[in-house]
Amino acid sequence: MHSRPLLVDFSEGVDRKVLKRITDRFRTLNQSRLDRARSALTWRQQIVLDLLPLVFHLNHPALPGYHAVDCPHGLDRYQPSDLAIHAAQRLARSFRVGSGRRTPAELTGLYLMGSPGSLGHSVASDLDVWVCHHGDLAPERLAILQEKASRLSRWAAEYGLELNLFVFSAEDFRQGRQQAEVTGENCGSAQHYLLLDEFYRTAIHLGGRYPLWWLIPVDEESRYGELTRFLLDNRFVRSDEYLDFGALPSIPVAEFLGAGIWQLYKGIESPWKSLLKLLLIECYARDRRNGLLSGDFKKAVYSGDASVDSVDPYVMLYRRLERWLQSQEAPGRLDLVRRALYLKTGLPLTRATETAGRWQGRILQQLVSEWAWDRQTLSELDARHQWRVETVADLRRRVVSELTHSYRLLSRMARSDNVRSSISTADLNLLGRKLYAAFQRKAGKIEIVNPGIAPSLAEENLSFCQRTPATSHPGPEGWLLFRNLDRPADTAWQSPIRRAGSLVELVVWCQCNGLLSPVTRLNLRQEIADTEAATAVLTVKDLRAMVGFISQHLGIPRPPSREALMSPVRPETHLLLVNVGIDPQASLTERGLHKLSDQHDSLGFSGGRDNLVATIEQVTLNSWREVSLQRYVTGDALVQCLKNLLALVARDPASAPVVEVWCAGGSHSRAISHRIRELVEDMTRQFFAGGTGPHSLRYLLKVDRRWFVLRFEGLEPGFVGLASDDDLMDYLAHPQEEYTPVVPDRYAMQQDPAFRAVCGACQPEVIQMFWQPGGRRMRFWVTDETGSLYGWSQPWSGSRRQALLPLMRFLESLAERRQLRQMAGAETPVAELVCNEVIVEDGEARLERTPLAPESLSLDGMELQAVGVQQGDGSLRFDLFCDEQEFSFQEYGDRQMAAVAHYVRQGRRRGEDYPIYLTDLHLPHDLDPQMWQQELQTCQYVWYRQQLQLALNRELGLV
Repeated sequence: MHSRPLLVDFSEGVDRKVLKRITDRFRTLNQSRLDRARSALTWRQQIVLDLLPLVFHLNHPALPGYHAVDCPHGLDRYQPSDLAIHAAQRLARSFRVGSGRRTPAELTGLYLMGSPGSLGHSVASDLDVWVCHHGDLAPERLAILQEKASRLSRWAAEYGLELNLFVFSAEDFRQGRQQAEVTGENCGSAQHYLLLDEFYRTAIHLGGRYPLWWLIPVDEESRYGELTRFLLDNRFVRSDEYLDFGALPSIPVAEFLGAGIWQLYKGIESPWKSLLKLLLIECYARDRRNGLLSGDFKKAVYSGDASVDSVDPYVMLYRRLERWLQSQEAPGRLDLVRRALYLKTGLPLTRATETAGRWQGRILQQLVSEWAWDRQTLSELDARHQWRVETVADLRRRVVSELTHSYRLLSRMARSDNVRSSISTADLNLLGRKLYAAFQRKAGKIEIVNPGIAPSLAEENLSFCQRTPATSHPGPEGWLLFRNLDRPADTAWQSPIRRAGSLVELVVWCQCNGLLSPVTRLNLRQEIADTEAATAVLTVKDLRAMVGFISQHLGIPRPPSREALMSPVRPETHLLLVNVGIDPQASLTERGLHKLSDQHDSLGFSGGRDNLVATIEQVTLNSWREVSLQRYVTGDALVQCLKNLLALVARDPASAPVVEVWCAGGSHSRAISHRIRELVEDMTRQFFAGGTGPHSLRYLLKVDRRWFVLRFEGLEPGFVGLASDDDLMDYLAHPQEEYTPVVPDRYAMQQDPAFRAVCGACQPEVIQMFWQPGGRRMRFWVTDETGSLYGWSQPWSGSRRQALLPLMRFLESLAERRQLRQMAGAETPVAELVCNEVIVEDGEARLERTPLAPESLSLDGMELQAVGVQQGDGSLRFDLFCDEQEFSFQEYGDRQMAAVAHYVRQGRRRGEDYPIYLTDLHLPHDLDPQMWQQELQTCQYVWYRQQLQLALNRELGLV
């Protein structure tokens, strides 16, 4: 570069020759950077960089990106170079630059910015290009230009290059109207002046106008607007020769917080580059007296000290951070900066064949010599592709600590200065969600330890070892992960890679962090002391099968898309791993025995109704690409798991997550997996039919000998456990706020098709009575207007009239009384009463309508009525009336039922022996009142009637 300083004194007039020499210095430096950027690409990739100016200057069908005949084109003051023409002819041999009529240029500038041409450029770096157009371009033509840019990005990808083209006008940028949304490479509203600072010190001019900022001395930056108008108005420079992106006197405080969040966002996948930039932002914010790097760059050009090495963007960045951190006496942070810069370059200095003759290697070697790094330090950094997970995890903690430290300082400064962040609310929420998903710790979440730090963490040999209480080796129980474990005894002294409470947790952690590969050798060691425990010794075959299942459905989680982050988080995939390390029939397995039975339901297997689902470990992948683990190990593991799955579906029924099931090896593993998958599908279909819901219903599930009823209260599912069939009937008789049908699980009542038919026949606002004769007993069910259901059985002598008529009359009486209470001057139709016989043939049930008894058909025998009386302690007692004889509880107390039974027995002929039935029942209206309940429901009356009849018939000796 020139050694003589250049001075521009606007107070005494401007020398055009001085302006030209300033531009020439920038152009010379620009060409050197462009040559370096080109040399960093492969010969095949260089065509992309060589062609870019030409494809925007000409809208030629033979060139890449061609989209439409009226696509904006033409770069101001651009003349295709021989290099560009040769590159075009490599693609289309017949290509020639036409000499036809020239149209006015519609594009003002093309600039490559960022790391290309600098020490920080590596094979993994992308190319960020600004495509600037005239400010008066019509929106529809701008859309065509943006489509061309998208096509060019896809074309560059074919050469292994990530090309990001940003299309806008300098006028819009200068006025702050460039408010793009945050994407992978676009900082959106997060920063403006920091981006302009980076542009001015890193941009490589590819074509079009030069930045007008070049011509304003650093000490005149505060008069930027005045001086640029002076140059243009007095025609010291031509308007089509320079492009104005605006002044850069300093960074507003409001921008630091938004920029800090953006760099944290980028740091999730690119920690080294983001670490350097975030520290520069902190340096700018805390050391505002020393100005910006772009000012240092321009000052060096004006002074004549700007060699291409000394003003290398990353060298300048490092020198600024070095001076600042040394003044802060922060050697630990400075060491991390040096490591970040070294790793960002991707140049292994210990491998001379890869760095020989490269200008980047020469600069980096000079820096490393200044840092006095020894050979061991370099070897460790150069062996990045061989780093183990422990090294990566430790380095990640340092990186995350540094990133969050810088962000907190910037956030505190923004609050203390009482300024709002320059980032928009939408972008702030978006970035915050990504940071939360990447760094937030929470119960059950699987930690990702390799956010772009090492290329691979795959291991050749992994051993999963279990320790149970009272084993020979000291230490806490659980599962441990080892590398290259030769002997089980080595676990006593060898440090594990990781500890976990379960084998599934260890395997999922390995999968998410890339330790597992198709060629990883797996070993399994189990130290089991309690021989009576139901813990099965897993096999390596089981382990490989589980790894394959998790790998197939989980993969290695990638960062979430912008679209996913813009929406609330939702589960996408649930993996249910059943009975891992547990044999629910361990006592039989140890003796080589297996139960044989025609009961094949995995939740009620064999005559003992054994539940074969002992434990479930649920792995969840959500839309923000977080992976979490939840364990269910109690006796009700399956029901608890189902409850939580339903709760997750209820948040977004239209997008139910995928559920996959895997069961550990054993004779029943496939049946168990199929049963659970089937159960989840059935419940999801019932509660969320049509992609809406949750619908109001009671789902009956039988596990071993117990019943579980699952239902929703609003959006929250819950379940009730019931120990017996009688408890189930009592529960189903409870009043309902709205019509709530009973839906049995497909296996719940395989041996009772009659009950299944009754459940399926329920209808809203219809009272139904069902009966099924059999042997010496008859079964009854009543379903009422809201779906409440109650069933029982009672002795019968073979007379249908004697068995059916009392219940028919009782239900008709209830319906008539309800009508009388509801009339209020207008006739209300009596609730429909339906009677059905349940007929079971060949294991299938059907219903046959039974005509109701004529009104003229009277009941034989005594009239027995009961009137409920609410006691002061809340209990309910009954006064009974047999014909006209009263038997009050107050008078008879505990002898009441015996007294009624004696009275009935005295009124019968000798030898008559049949059950007694209540013909009428009155209950207090404040009986166990619900807020929503205006009157008592039919099944409440039926339930109390049956309890009284049982007590009376017990006294008669008929129960």
